[in-house]
Amino acid sequence: MSSTVSSPTPEAAPRETQPTGRNQGTDAVFARLKSSAFHELVAASLQGDQDAIGTLFTWINPAITRYCRARIGRTGSAFSSADDVAQEILLAVLGALPRYSDDKESFLPFVYGIASHKVADYYRRSGRDRSDPVADVPDTVDHGLGPEQITLRAEMRSRLATLLDTLAPRQREILVLRLVVGLSAQETAAAIGLTATAVRVAQHRALTRLRGSLSATDWL
Repeated sequence: MSSTVSSPTPEAAPRETQPTGRNQGTDAVFARLKSSAFHELVAASLQGDQDAIGTLFTWINPAITRYCRARIGRTGSAFSSADDVAQEILLAVLGALPRYSDDKESFLPFVYGIASHKVADYYRRSGRDRSDPVADVPDTVDHGLGPEQITLRAEMRSRLATLLDTLAPRQREILVLRLVVGLSAQETAAAIGLTATAVRVAQHRALTRLRGSLSATDWL
């Protein structure tokens, strides 16, 4: 696909939808998915503009890959499987694009709705239940970190992944979409078929459960 289109410079994302713990490059990737430029790109793509379609998929690819790696894993065969599922999702979105008729602002939840189904299909194909603990917490690369900081960060990711595995599948999905992907409560609700209020309640309960699972040393 072409990856060039004369679209406006992306605006900054709303504060609510910017999760912490990312480097500036990753923030930029997700911020532009909240911008008016992204919505204009969606509108042009729905009108059949091939350059816009190419750029649209260039923009959403990193977000979809991040989602799949969070749900499936980031090491060994899981890493490869996550990237394969991400490509399946992009192909499915491309196929569904001509039939999409909702508001352009609802396009991102629509994409993650497809992503959720594709991840579920992956687990069915591999003979695993979706509640099996497989997800790893995505990380970002900071070349300024020393060996000790890298080790501590890896340990923290491992501990967080273990905690996430204690949650019910729906709660884990909500936390991934809200805190890893950066969707708003309303966008998450549209993606998984709940109300925004139900998403907030489930997120609160999931975080409360995680806090209750932490030992004293986890707070140090």
